[in-house]
Amino acid sequence: MLPAHVRAGRSAPWRLAFLAVVPWLVSCTVQIQNRQPSQEWAEQARPAGSVYLGWRVFHDKCADCHGAAATGAKAPDLLPRVRVMGPRQFVGLVLTRYDWMRPPPPAGGEAVTPEEWVDPVTQRKAGAMLMPAWQGEPQVTAHIMDLYAYLSARAAGTQGPDRPAP
Repeated sequence: MLPAHVRAGRSAPWRLAFLAVVPWLVSCTVQIQNRQPSQEWAEQARPAGSVYLGWRVFHDKCADCHGAAATGAKAPDLLPRVRVMGPRQFVGLVLTRYDWMRPPPPAGGEAVTPEEWVDPVTQRKAGAMLMPAWQGEPQVTAHIMDLYAYLSARAAGTQGPDRPAP
């Protein structure tokens, strides 16, 4: 049987305080055991972007020179470079740093138009071919973080050279 003061609807003030604190204590215990924040942090550590879309852009724009696995062909192996590169540096390098070295103008002094120097450079007769700056290419600029996500996954070993799941 309940005490008279409880039956009458009166409780000691400390009991009300205790009942107010108990749910808070229970939620604290749940938070301590909750691993969700660490999982969210691990997901945030991965680069933003789609590995699948990055794979598509890579195979469309980069694989001819860097190889289908990004391990080098006519151009260097990208995996060791991307492994030590953050997203900002990657974007800066891909979009703005690289470009073609044009052959010197002919003896007449007239400037060489792109149409005139592309063939000699690609045939290695004049100038040098470096990786082009991709800032004017809409597909690359729109998917630069996807490209970084794919290459950083390849560099970390979490993505093989095969097609990732969409």
